Amino acid sequence: MAVAVKPQAERKVEARFEALVLDFLAYLEFERGLARNTLDAYRTDLLQFGIFLAGRGRSATDVERGDVADFLADLATGSPAIDVIDARAPASPATVSRKTACLRSFYRHLRREELIDADPTASLTPLARSRKLPHVLSHGEVTKLLDSAGGSDPIAQRDRAMLELMYGCGLRASEAVGLELTDIDLRRGFVRPHGKGSKERMVPLGSAAETAVGRYLRSGRPDLVGMEQERRLFVNFRGGPLTRQGLYKIIQRHAKVVGLEGRMSPHTLRHSFATHLLSGGCDLRSVQEMLGHADVSTTQLYTHLSTEKIKEVYFKAHPRST
Repeated sequence: MAVAVKPQAERKVEARFEALVLDFLAYLEFERGLARNTLDAYRTDLLQFGIFLAGRGRSATDVERGDVADFLADLATGSPAIDVIDARAPASPATVSRKTACLRSFYRHLRREELIDADPTASLTPLARSRKLPHVLSHGEVTKLLDSAGGSDPIAQRDRAMLELMYGCGLRASEAVGLELTDIDLRRGFVRPHGKGSKERMVPLGSAAETAVGRYLRSGRPDLVGMEQERRLFVNFRGGPLTRQGLYKIIQRHAKVVGLEGRMSPHTLRHSFATHLLSGGCDLRSVQEMLGHADVSTTQLYTHLSTEKIKEVYFKAHPRST
């Protein structure tokens, strides 16, 4: 059910709701150790729900199941009643599922704290999610992309080291820009990314990544940093820490050079890392560890992708496949 839009002056999140959200986020950060990106996403989702409640004259602690169900239904249909942050199309099933999980976690917390008598999300059934197979680069496309950063100037050295490291170690964008100098051990051949929930893991450095990072550390990075005392491994042209937005622009620039514009994102290198390892015979458990997946079912997505590749090769190569 869509709800009439309130005037701008009335579209405010109740102060009590904001306080409850902040308390919940503090619990997630300090007791559950969730990453900053996750906390930001939870905050956005909950404040959007708070605006929806304000439009109904509801407070956070007198919510009923129907309120939550209507909110999620309005998301799925793109109702203007909750389209108050920016213009958007109907939310995808994945987005609705994520927001459902966020609300369930929030109200379970309120119930544990005895701030509500009943959990309005207890009987909600999450939407079934159809998981799309991620786009993966071929070995040839990866080589082209890496070779596009083949210059000797400091920026080219940085870009090559970053691309080699992201593909060679399966790093998320946030992990790549968050790396500090102490997270790289060239002598032992390991990198220590800080993943979701501030969890650390150790990932082997392949020879190509080791060579590119070593060269960048010896000559490219010192030229960029100068006399500044910067801890981050990857820096911008001013010598400050590289941001996720900066990393995204770098990857898009190199993707455009080799004709991959619109076909890849920073995460594509991580997808390619996992798929190429499994296609090459690496066991699922090892790939799970290197990716930092808490649940092996997440890693199993790449086995399906490898199966699709096997089918493609089969139908191209076998004389009686068609």
